[in-house]
Amino acid sequence: MTQTPAPRIGILVVAYNAESTLEKTLDRIPADFRSRIAEILILDDASQDQTFTAGCRWSQLEGRPRSVVMRHTKNLGYGGNQKAGYALAMERGLDIVVLLHGDGQYAPELLPEMVAPIERGECEAVFGSRMMDSKGALKGGMPMYKWLGNRILTRCENRLLGSDLTEFHSGYRAYSVDALRRLPVDRNTDDFDFDTQIIVQLLHAGMRIREIPIPTYYGDEICYVNGLRYAKDVMKDVIEYRLALKGFGTCPWIPKPAEYAFKEGDGSSHSVILEKMSELPPGRVLDLGCSGGLFAERLEALGHVVTGVDYIEVPGVRERCSRFVLADLEEGLPDEVGEGYDYVVAGDVIEHLSRPERVLTQLRQVLRPGGQVLVSVPNFGHWYSRLRVALGIFDYDRRGILDETHLRFFTRGSLRRTVRAAGYDVLDVAATGAPFWSVLGGGPLSRTLGAASRLLTRVRPTVFGYQYVASLTPHAAQTIIAGEHIDVQDLLNRQFTPAEATQQAGV
Repeated sequence: MTQTPAPRIGILVVAYNAESTLEKTLDRIPADFRSRIAEILILDDASQDQTFTAGCRWSQLEGRPRSVVMRHTKNLGYGGNQKAGYALAMERGLDIVVLLHGDGQYAPELLPEMVAPIERGECEAVFGSRMMDSKGALKGGMPMYKWLGNRILTRCENRLLGSDLTEFHSGYRAYSVDALRRLPVDRNTDDFDFDTQIIVQLLHAGMRIREIPIPTYYGDEICYVNGLRYAKDVMKDVIEYRLALKGFGTCPWIPKPAEYAFKEGDGSSHSVILEKMSELPPGRVLDLGCSGGLFAERLEALGHVVTGVDYIEVPGVRERCSRFVLADLEEGLPDEVGEGYDYVVAGDVIEHLSRPERVLTQLRQVLRPGGQVLVSVPNFGHWYSRLRVALGIFDYDRRGILDETHLRFFTRGSLRRTVRAAGYDVLDVAATGAPFWSVLGGGPLSRTLGAASRLLTRVRPTVFGYQYVASLTPHAAQTIIAGEHIDVQDLLNRQFTPAEATQQAGV
């Protein structure tokens, strides 16, 4: 039986102006644990004292674990220093990294207990909590105002995130380095709320967190944290995350889902298109921007045969549609899609293209005579985007009308002009109401606001319509010449030599 090698454990010591405390803190690392430490990474964040010298002096003493001592030439901030340390831990092949503060506020004596749950495979992160015994925190010298602020903030954060941690604000932490690799920690803030953002990232990724009780120690170390600003920043982070889940703001430190979350009957553009497709005879469908194939799967259930196209391949998409083509529509419609389609669906697609007219024009060539194209786009004339512009707070969101990946914005008028210029007649344009179900869930308030939105959309679609769904067919000005399907509009737009013009005229 092959024995699993012991994990490579690293200690990341973040230090700033810690000349007087750094060596004492490192001396407290248990002697019987030092042999298990692969490396100690001491990162001096451009201190104004001799912190770097103290780190070097300690690392050169006999019997010390292998140590790397670095001094940043520019202060990176509390979060920035951690980012540099975690990148170094990954580079040096560590499996577990423990964050230890150089000021001695957190007990190095508990390092074995900090890494044990990760070693046993019970979690991806371990936090040392001073609040598991809240009275102990006060006895350890935590000022009452900090104790109270810690409790209030932790309760608010737990409520907003659906978690049950006893403390969000401890800086004593151990992480699986593999887990850190899977989190976008490089996008986090450089400030003190870095620790809150990494908790949110762990919870968002479904990773497990364990807490162990630690003693509280407040000595004469200098605190560089502005309490009121810190409280504002951590609450802003949590609220920003909650809004990002609803599609508002960009929140770059939380990854966006690759797959479109289709919900049947939700009143979205995809739901409206599906309803329209259920009324049409089964046929061959080209689904542009098919994502994970959830929409295509429903079309297949209606009897349609679907070819999906997208620039990324979401796992499972090939099982949900008859055929899948990997292609970037920004480069135009790929030849691999073939021809002879009865329907083309471009649900929330063309607004992501810098030249949607080109793709729309190319789609006419893959349609059978009498085929239809169903297109949906967000309505930039909706009151939400109008209000953002009027108030001077225009910015992008993670999804919706102001999705950060949108390259073109459409109103009902500009959509009509775009598709007509691409060679289509507009059979019908429908407007959908705002997706309150996405923001508020399916409760009574959501249903009430949804009903009001649908009513207002019928009265004034250009202001209250959230998305437009257009049914298109190529221009009726077409004819059959010598057995070929010829678009007369294309014929008129072409430039001919006199000889070619005589031949085209049949002379």
